[in-house]
Amino acid sequence: MNTNTTILRKSVLGIAGLTFAGGLAAGPLHHDTTSTDTVDTRPAAAQTDKTGVDTAALTPHGVQGTQSHIDLDTEQTTNAKAIITATKKTGLDERAAVISIGTALQESKLQNLGHLGDHNDHDSLGLFQQRPSSGWGSPEQITDPEYATTAFLTGLKQVDGWQNMPLTDAAQTVQVSAYPDAYAQWEQQAADLVTQHWNS
Repeated sequence: MNTNTTILRKSVLGIAGLTFAGGLAAGPLHHDTTSTDTVDTRPAAAQTDKTGVDTAALTPHGVQGTQSHIDLDTEQTTNAKAIITATKKTGLDERAAVISIGTALQESKLQNLGHLGDHNDHDSLGLFQQRPSSGWGSPEQITDPEYATTAFLTGLKQVDGWQNMPLTDAAQTVQVSAYPDAYAQWEQQAADLVTQHWNS
């Protein structure tokens, strides 16, 4: 980790009013082994979806590396929609929603995690595996998708230039995960979900 990254992370935590105690949000619960390689090489002008969403703006760097995909059930889809709704309420755009959903896919597979007993990573809860002991909020707050998303986005907004960062860098700066590159694998599915549900 270079000095600039260290300073940026410390400033994000300080500005967001969060305390760091061994990581704000835990690493992944498990890894998905089902993946496909997807890289969108079409020119930006060809990447506008029929819904009118500018898909090139959703993934300004394209997608990086092998992409994972999971089939979502009703609860997971509802949680993705809740993240989009909360993003709109904060006044942020589709790119912020892609980063948020990609982060939640990695942290919880879009499942609103309660206390998992021995399987819990410390006291990590909710869609983003945020920790009450690290200042993210009470367990009740963290397991509310709107609150959890707003808390994540509050941290994201403190990251200078987040709009133009690769998803995995923006997510890692907020989450401080033990698996900093793991967020990248979810960018395509996150972008697809935002394209599908942003205007619904």
